Amino acid sequence: MDLIVCIKRVPQTAEAEVKIDGSGKDIVKDRLTFDMNEADSYALEEAILLKEKSGGNITAVSLGSAEAEDTLRIALAKGADSAIRIKLEDFGELDGFKTAALIREAIKDIKFDAILTGCMSTDDSYYQVGPTLAEMLGIPHATLVSKIEVADQKAHVHRELEGGLIEHLEMSLPAVFAVQTGINEPRYASLIAIRRAAGKEIKVIGKEEISSEAKLNSTLEELFIPPVGERAEILTGTPDEVSKRTAEIIKEKGLI
Repeated sequence: MDLIVCIKRVPQTAEAEVKIDGSGKDIVKDRLTFDMNEADSYALEEAILLKEKSGGNITAVSLGSAEAEDTLRIALAKGADSAIRIKLEDFGELDGFKTAALIREAIKDIKFDAILTGCMSTDDSYYQVGPTLAEMLGIPHATLVSKIEVADQKAHVHRELEGGLIEHLEMSLPAVFAVQTGINEPRYASLIAIRRAAGKEIKVIGKEEISSEAKLNSTLEELFIPPVGERAEILTGTPDEVSKRTAEIIKEKGLI
């Protein structure tokens, strides 16, 4: 199978204090560490597993700054065969639509059976790039994918739904799969593989090579920390006392 994997270099903010920078449109990143987006690492691993089973080629694609090449080299060290960086600095503000449009232009001459992405990025949380890219390419897609099996140009896909339900889809290839975390166990790159990847060429694409930049995109007006609201009230006492207080709260909020 010939596969394309979309990956993103993102700041690690889970354990960090996030602050808005002076522009009001980004966060302060000076003391943050960066790594491959978590869901994308699962997408990459799933592509490698499919390649190990069926053979083929993996192309890793990232829209990012020059530092994103470090992330692409990790993808090469893990099992990707080639890598493309789309120059973030050439395209100004981005949203999910414009990101998908730029990726579409970057891969338009590449033969592929499937495109794998993470279901979301931990920095923007758009959940849009995979489905939007599929619509632009005119091919089927599935989101929150938790299992992929491929045979005879068909993919049997399991995806998560609300309420703990799992949907089973049969899809024709080519298709786009937005992969959920937990679908597999991403491998670590060996030191030898990392050293080998350091010498591999990464194709860099800018505005000169992309003839049709997206014309429709939203404009980011402002980022802000959500205001702290009222905290939860813990009800204590006997079951009768808790029930009485619950009823009082419901009445006070005008719900009954």
